[in-house]
This record gives sequence, C-alpha cells and structure tokens, in this order.
Amino acid sequence: MSHLKNKSHAETRDLRQMEHETNNVYLTAVVISKRADQIAEKQKEELKNRLEPFAHDSDNLEEIQENREQIEISLMYEKMPKPTLLATQEFIDDKTYWRVPEAPDNVKL
Repeated sequence: MSHLKNKSHAETRDLRQMEHETNNVYLTAVVISKRADQIAEKQKEELKNRLEPFAHDSDNLEEIQENREQIEISLMYEKMPKPTLLATQEFIDDKTYWRVPEAPDNVKL
C-alpha cells in the first residue's frame, strides 16, 4: 500500500479481473465497499481525535498558531488516498478478510 501514499486520484479498474477470489463481481464490489466504509470511519475518528484539542474557544494570541496546526492536520487528511482506493488495493493484494454469513435453512441462495 505504500505506493498509494502519494496517489489521491481515481484509477479505472476492471472489476472482472478482481472477481477471482469471490467468483462474483457484485460480491467483489460489496466487499471493497464495506472495507472502504471501515477505513473512512477509522480516518474520520482519527481526524476527530486530532482536532479535538482545537475545539475550545480561546481569545488569545495562541489561537492563530492553533488554527495553523488545525489547518495542517486537515490538509494532511485531505491529501491521503481515498478510502475506496485503499480498500481496492487491499483487496487486490489479498489483504482483505471477508466472509459470507451462512443463510438460514429456509432461505435459498
């Protein structure tokens, strides 16, 4: 995934070439989508935790410095690869654990 560090733009992928593990292009898309949601939630939580110290209001000169730090943190997260790109690369690199829960006996797949 290190080669994705500087990549923040989308790249066209052929899902049919990625379905070898699932044998189903739709399941592949679902697995990648769910993993992207997990990554996005984690990034959101990390950003929230890093920006939390700036949440208080202060009327002193340090506010200017804090705002600069807040902007730098926000820009760093904006430059990170998008969760969908990370999830797709993890799937291609076989680093995604996934499973299909067993269906109840009365449901036919």
